[in-house]
Amino acid sequence: MTLPIRLQKYLAQCGLASRRKAEEMITTGLISVDGKVVTEMGVSITPGVNHVKYAGKEVNAKEKLVYYLLNKPKGYVTTLSDPQGRPIVTSLIKEGGARLFPVGRLDLDTEGALIMTNDGELAQKIQHPSNETNKTYEALVRGCPGKERLSLLEKGIDLEGKMTAPALIAVLSSKGKNCLLKMTIHEGRKRQVKKMFSLIGHPVLHLKRTAYGTLTIGSLPIGSYRQLNSADLKKIFL
Repeated sequence: MTLPIRLQKYLAQCGLASRRKAEEMITTGLISVDGKVVTEMGVSITPGVNHVKYAGKEVNAKEKLVYYLLNKPKGYVTTLSDPQGRPIVTSLIKEGGARLFPVGRLDLDTEGALIMTNDGELAQKIQHPSNETNKTYEALVRGCPGKERLSLLEKGIDLEGKMTAPALIAVLSSKGKNCLLKMTIHEGRKRQVKKMFSLIGHPVLHLKRTAYGTLTIGSLPIGSYRQLNSADLKKIFL
């Protein structure tokens, strides 16, 4: 006998999205159960009995799990739909079949490494704070912050009433009156890197994520992607 399961958990197990993303899908009206749109949490379904659809398409058997590393360009949103009609990152992956979603987010004007998958469990593992998955960024900032200001970020800084975890920072080069820096953090607060540099008086002019753990975009061109294998996936957590 198949037991009932929470709708968001079912969606994640089917590989449609991480549980958090599945909750967003529900609240934005993208999920229906037996023909009725569900917009509230707390709904349970019985697999094989109830008919669950995402954007009008049946959600049932788990798809083959696939993983891609995308070098996201500016101008694309990291959501599955956009009411303003802006282009979405899933449109950049031309492989057919799998219903992909982005792991985490990058701002509209931020470029760089973005994992795309249909594996909700992996997405949850990458984003869960307890796993402290490192993400590395290259930030072009206005001016060149001195050691004292950078040490504030390295030790942790009060960001909206909560201290950030220590960051690893290195100065890569000077760009005229500005500086290119590398920052590695494991937190994922909204617009965190930009806010941290603004707090020390050196706002970000351009931001690019270059790595998850030791999985880097390398020479992957902007807008391009490559499929990841098991060895690549292990690098995310190194």
